[in-house]
Amino acid sequence: MAISKELLEILACPKCKGDLIYKEAENGLVCEKCKLMYPIKDDIPVMLIDEAIEIK
Repeated sequence: MAISKELLEILACPKCKGDLIYKEAENGLVCEKCKLMYPIKDDIPVMLIDEAIEIK
């Protein structure tokens, strides 16, 4: 299930407060500045830095 556009507009990276990009294939929210992906579990974004996955 896709994340709502309204929710995506208000969410920000907890580390740098930057914008997030929804990546449907990875089922997560990506901060390109921090190179982190915040997973979405049971349609709920997990916005914890400790739970974020580093991307390259």
